[in-house]
Amino acid sequence: MTTTLVTGARGKVGQGVIARLHAAGHSVRAASARPADLTVPDGVERTELALDRPEAFAAALRGVQQVFLYPQPAGIHAFAEAAEAAGVEHVVLLSSSSVLGPDAENDPLASHSLLVERALAGSRLNCTLLRPDAFASNSLGWADSIGRGLPIRLAHPDAHIAPIHPEDLADIATEALTGSSLTGSAPTLTGPASLTFREQLAVLAEALGREIPVERISRAEAEEQMGRHMPALVVTSLLDLWEAASHGPAPVHDTTLNLLGRPARTFQQWARENTAAFTRP
Repeated sequence: MTTTLVTGARGKVGQGVIARLHAAGHSVRAASARPADLTVPDGVERTELALDRPEAFAAALRGVQQVFLYPQPAGIHAFAEAAEAAGVEHVVLLSSSSVLGPDAENDPLASHSLLVERALAGSRLNCTLLRPDAFASNSLGWADSIGRGLPIRLAHPDAHIAPIHPEDLADIATEALTGSSLTGSAPTLTGPASLTFREQLAVLAEALGREIPVERISRAEAEEQMGRHMPALVVTSLLDLWEAASHGPAPVHDTTLNLLGRPARTFQQWARENTAAFTRP
C-alpha cells in the first residue's frame, strides 16, 4: 500500500487531503513540527517534521512513496535529497500562481514558492506543481471588522480575483496523489468566477443578511493599516498586485470542472458555509 506523507497537516488544505486519502483507504502519515497537536482521523500516523531540522527527515520519510508538500524554502534541498534516498516516487507541491509573475524571484510573495519549485526541479523527484491563485478563505481577514460592524477599508475595492474554495484545492490535490491525469503537470488553479473585493463583500453581506459598508482609502492609509500585521515588502507587493488587478476581470484558469469533471465550488457557497466566522459571539 502506498504511504503518503502530508506536510502542513494543520492547514485547511492539508487536513482536507488527509481526510480524503484516509477515507479512501490509503495509508497516510501527517507531519508537523508539533505532531502531538495534530487532530487527524483514527488510524492516521503522526510524525515530527520541520524542514529546517533535517535530522527528522529519515524517520518521517521511511516507507513513504508520495509527499504532499507545503512550500518552505528552509531545508528544501536537504529534504529533496532525503526524499530521493528514501525512495519517494512523487511529490505534489502546494505552490502559488505568483511564481508566474514577471519578477517572481524578487517578489516576497512569489519567491517563497519559487525557491521550492526550483529545488524540486533540480532533483530527480517526479513532481506535480499545484499553483492556486487567491483562496476564498483569504476573506477571513475581514472577519474581525465585519463581526464588529465596522466598514471594510480598502485602497483597491474593485480589484478582481477568482478565489478558489479550499475544498476544491483539496480535491485536486487528492486526485494528483491518487490518479495519473495530473502527474507531472503544473496547473494554475482558480475559482470559477472573477469577483472584485467589493463583490465578495456583497456576497458575504447577503449570506449574513446585513450590510457590510466598504470605504475606499488612500494607498498610504492602506500601507499603515496593513503594516500593523505584515512586513512592509509584503504590503507593497499586495498593493501593487491589487492595483494591477483593478483594470478588468481576473482570468479563470483550471478548476475542478475541467480537471476533475465536476462543478467548481463558488465563493457564494464558501460564504454560506462560513457565516459563523464573521459573527461575533
